[in-house]
Amino acid sequence: MSISTHANHTPAPLTIWLTGLSGSGKSTLAQGLAERFGGEGVLHFILDGDTVRTGLCRDLGFSAADRKENIRRVAEVAALMNRAGLTVICALISPLLEDRRMAREIIGAGRFVEVHVAASLEVCEQRDPKGLYRRARAGAIADFTGISAPYEAPTAAELVVDTALMGIDEAVARVHQAWLAQQDLVG
Repeated sequence: MSISTHANHTPAPLTIWLTGLSGSGKSTLAQGLAERFGGEGVLHFILDGDTVRTGLCRDLGFSAADRKENIRRVAEVAALMNRAGLTVICALISPLLEDRRMAREIIGAGRFVEVHVAASLEVCEQRDPKGLYRRARAGAIADFTGISAPYEAPTAAELVVDTALMGIDEAVARVHQAWLAQQDLVG
C-alpha cells in the first residue's frame, strides 16, 4: 500500500494515540514506529507519558482531574504539531474513555488513530519494568491504573495490538498499516 499524500507529496500529519496499561509496550511500540517513520522520511515526534510528566505536566499528579489535564495538554500539543506537519505518536496510559474522547475531539477525529496496546494485567505485572506494580500492590503507590485506579479499554479503537501475542515488529507493522489506512481517509 502506498502512502496517500497532500499536494506537496508528504503524508497527512496524524496522531497515533497508544493507550494501555503500564508495561504493555506503548513506549517500545512508539520507538519502533519512530524508527520506521524515520526510515521513510516521515516527520514525526513522540509524546511519551513519562517524558511529558518531567516537563510539560510536571505540576500534575495522578488524581482523575490531573490525569484529565495531562491528556488535555498532550492532545493540545499533538494538535499543534499536526498543524505544523508532524505525525505525532502519543504513548500514554490514558485510562478513561471520556479522556480519550476529549483527546480525539481536540486533535480532530480524522487525524486521530487510537491503538489499544492490550497486554493483560497479568502480563504487564510480569514485565513490570519499573517495579511499579510491585510497589502499587504493597500500597506504596496510590491511584495506580489497573490496581487501585480503573483502566477502561477502548470500545472503538482503530486497532488493538496484544503485545503478549505478537512481537514488536509485527505490532509496528500493524500500527503502520492503520496509519496508512487513515492516510487514505484524510489524504
